[in-house]
Amino acid sequence: MQAYIIPTGAKSLDQLRRVEKPDLRPGPGQVLIRVRAASLNYRDQMVIAGTYFRGPVNRDTIPLSDGAGEVIAVGDGVTRFKAGDRVAGTFFQTRPDGPPTAARASLGGPLDGALTEQMVLYEDGVVALPRDLSFEEGACLPCAAVTAWNALFCTGRCVRPGDNVLVLGTGGVSMFALQFARSAGARVLATSSNDEKLQRVRAMGASEGINYKRTPEWNAEVMKATGGRGVDCVVEVGGAGTLARSYQSIASGGKIVLIGVLTGVAGDTSPYAMMLKGGNLHGVFVGTREMFEQMNAAIELNHIKPVIDKVFPFDAARDAYLHQASGNFMGKVVIRI
Repeated sequence: MQAYIIPTGAKSLDQLRRVEKPDLRPGPGQVLIRVRAASLNYRDQMVIAGTYFRGPVNRDTIPLSDGAGEVIAVGDGVTRFKAGDRVAGTFFQTRPDGPPTAARASLGGPLDGALTEQMVLYEDGVVALPRDLSFEEGACLPCAAVTAWNALFCTGRCVRPGDNVLVLGTGGVSMFALQFARSAGARVLATSSNDEKLQRVRAMGASEGINYKRTPEWNAEVMKATGGRGVDCVVEVGGAGTLARSYQSIASGGKIVLIGVLTGVAGDTSPYAMMLKGGNLHGVFVGTREMFEQMNAAIELNHIKPVIDKVFPFDAARDAYLHQASGNFMGKVVIRI
């Protein structure tokens, strides 16, 4: 089978290599998946640059956490799937025969990921795709979509009809949050540095679009747009560089779900602005298989389609990385395999 690897100790996209590897076979409790598509997340840029939490990879690693495909074989004891099923892997994987306290490991680092023609996973780390989604669309779900679902509906107070939700930027998590929040009857405000992107998010149902380059104090615009009340939920993907303004943007009793570090880890992160508002700050790191399955049911019911900016062929995986790293995209960047 063909696959891409990040070599041990790699710190640059220039080191991404395409290799030939032996075909895989499923063991007991495992499913063999013919991967048809994979998508990129910001963490994948950090992994290949050697700047993710654990530093450079300590072994040759197949990258990308998000992939979708079809089951082509199952191992002994598998009951949840059969050959021909359309599936995606969950972001976190655990051995079903391991101790209950075993640490979860993620695909694409430290575990081998989805930028490959074949992948073997335990059946507990696999979910069925929503019926109406293509493999390319299904490959967008495991990290970004589950993170957005967890942030809105599982962590802290659940977003409800009539709530105000603020999404920062137009990347994968933010676009899924926009779609999920709107389907739940919430009002959505969005920020971007690009007026064309803001036009597109308004067309998707956002009531307000704020250009944060033209309006650096975008928190004031949020308060103005909500009649001085603020938002009930901020989907915070910026990190330290935007957190202070997110504090200023929430309503009394509102929540901020801290997801990303797109602006880095240095900045004003003092939480004191939250005190008078009785606000809540929650860290969110993707989610569980159960959340994934609940989300998929909502995607089917509401006919939600992931926002895909561009699909690259397998031969052009490096170009897909470069396109995502440029920031000139909206939603998800996908590689067809």
